[in-house]
Amino acid sequence: MTSKAALKQTYRVEGFTCAGCAAKFEKNVQHLDGVIDAKVNFGAAKITVYGDTTKESVEKAGAFEGLRLTEDGMRKVQEEKEPFYRRYKHLLVSVFFILIAYSLPLMGVENSHFLSTLSFATAIVTGGYRLFEAGFKNLLKLEFDMRTLMTIAIIGAAFIGEWGEGAIVVLLFAISEVLEAYSMDKARESIRSLMDIAPPQALIIRNGFEMIVDAEDIEVGDIMLVKPGQKIAMDGDILEGSSFVNQAAITGESVPVEKVRGDAVFAGTLNEEGHLKVLVTKRIEDTTLAKIIHLVEEAQGEKAPSQAFVDVFAKYYTPVIMVIAFLVAIIPPLLFGAGWSDWVYQGLSVLVVGCPCALVISTPVAIVTAIGNAAKNGILIKGGVYLEELGRLKAVAFDKTGTLTKGVPEVTDMIRLGDVEEMDLWKMMAALEFHSQHPLAHAFMKKAEDMEMDYRSCEVFEFQSHTGKGISGLIGDKRYYIGSQSLFAHTPSTEIENLQTEGKTVMVFGTADTPLAIVAVADEVRDTSGEVINDLHQMGMEQTVMLTGDHEKTARSIGTRIGVREIKAGLLPEEKLGFVKDYMDTYGRVAMIGDGINDAPALAASTVGIAMGGAGTDTALETADIALMNDDLRKLPYIIRLSRSTLTIIKQNIAFAIGIKLLALLLVIPGMLTLWIAIFADMGATLLVTLNGLRLLRIKDRK
Repeated sequence: MTSKAALKQTYRVEGFTCAGCAAKFEKNVQHLDGVIDAKVNFGAAKITVYGDTTKESVEKAGAFEGLRLTEDGMRKVQEEKEPFYRRYKHLLVSVFFILIAYSLPLMGVENSHFLSTLSFATAIVTGGYRLFEAGFKNLLKLEFDMRTLMTIAIIGAAFIGEWGEGAIVVLLFAISEVLEAYSMDKARESIRSLMDIAPPQALIIRNGFEMIVDAEDIEVGDIMLVKPGQKIAMDGDILEGSSFVNQAAITGESVPVEKVRGDAVFAGTLNEEGHLKVLVTKRIEDTTLAKIIHLVEEAQGEKAPSQAFVDVFAKYYTPVIMVIAFLVAIIPPLLFGAGWSDWVYQGLSVLVVGCPCALVISTPVAIVTAIGNAAKNGILIKGGVYLEELGRLKAVAFDKTGTLTKGVPEVTDMIRLGDVEEMDLWKMMAALEFHSQHPLAHAFMKKAEDMEMDYRSCEVFEFQSHTGKGISGLIGDKRYYIGSQSLFAHTPSTEIENLQTEGKTVMVFGTADTPLAIVAVADEVRDTSGEVINDLHQMGMEQTVMLTGDHEKTARSIGTRIGVREIKAGLLPEEKLGFVKDYMDTYGRVAMIGDGINDAPALAASTVGIAMGGAGTDTALETADIALMNDDLRKLPYIIRLSRSTLTIIKQNIAFAIGIKLLALLLVIPGMLTLWIAIFADMGATLLVTLNGLRLLRIKDRK
């Protein structure tokens, strides 16, 4: 069988009016010849088709809803939108005939009853032909969705002579769908707006000439010129110039960041001051901005647990409503001698009020809005499930280096233990650390560079990394080690303990038998770490813990200063994983926050893995459940508040959707439920849940 990846086509969809229609479209496309599978992302208004088919065939499968497809890409296709009167002409015609129908009796026209009925019938046909087309097809297939219910109700109303109410139901249902579509478009707009922040063109130097080139045609290796006040079109590295760049669109940082030669810049960010010459490092579809948009849209399509529950509930809810409506229509006339016309009317009203529109949209509108809000604040949430789990967290585990601290350590002390010259010691240590990927390695290289030392000329052979302990390599004919004191047979523990008491990370350098130097490195604690930990405690977080491979005294000094409730030090990666699992057994839901590269097992095992600095690393974007696009820990309390608000609104929406319908259904008992009340209950519930979901746009980062 041909692989899915080889035949994958993605389109943006215009014209969705409801979640039920999106599900029907997905099913229609899945049944097309040559299609292996199809997945509709209602939150992002996209469809991905796996198989050999054409865009025209896919569009035809959405003809029942008048869906239009455009190619997926980084640029919004600017289509000329039809004027309102043309787009909704069928509704306007329907309103016109309804007005005529009500006016004729008032004007004293002969045969006004017949002409009014004819006008109502015309209003029903013109305003509801799309509804009936889908409804009749569903009836033939015995598929009972909201359009099927509406079709039965309207035909039934006409059958018992309630033409006027049938016409009003058609009109109000159409208006409800328009409003629902508008609300979902509003929720999606936060992501669509991201697509417009990068300029469509850039000034490029090619073959010695300056030229304006469309962003889609810019290649890796091109040189891009960016003037002050211009937005940067592509990801790249600065070759010449320096400036302050506003990265708010990518990282959520409100303060511009200084950029100099060698620094990376992102598409969609604003060059505020200097002239920059930038080497393009990624094509438009691979930029950080493109990845953010893609991942957020994928996240909006992921069903949250509450949405999965609603979908299952709605599957059984609709048939139950049909049975109730049938029983309401026949039991009073059969058992109590009531009038058939009155109770068939009541049964039809039950069908209308039972439409699951509001229930089906109650969760997606909240999830899409919240994920979009987070993205605009520099936080990438990879799915509704993680958004919901954030609000239920009981414990948060932090990596130390680069998370609670700045991750830019500096050498503070060096104590010689032998006769080797200080310059020779630095040269050997920097040469060894040059081969390491550990964050502390940069401290040694920076120190050597500050001393203008050519440490790269010192050759290292057979380099080895000793997990959780340090590194070693052959320099000359001897193997030198640098790392924890456990690598050495004997070390002067007093000096080490004194430095560790000051909160410094201490390493020993030398051969296995002969330590030659003790080096202390300090990683400055973030100014915001204590504030964030305090916020979490005030929000009711039961446990905060720092998990670090650093020494006990260093860890305790930092942990006590910032206020975490528990400190676990001297841990190997597998031990961090073990502690995360233990906390999950104790507290249920635990978040692990790290840099997205180190501590991968602990991040993966936690309920929610949160990576710091996602904008700078592809690994964080791809592997973390949530990525804080800059290194601002203050985003953590904000997303927890956002998640808790989302959970509250989802519960409110489900309660509103079911509660309003139950209240309307209670009117059946005294026989007071009318088609007007039924459609207003359905439309009112739909509007209420969508507007309630959109309240999540108002939740702001408090920084």
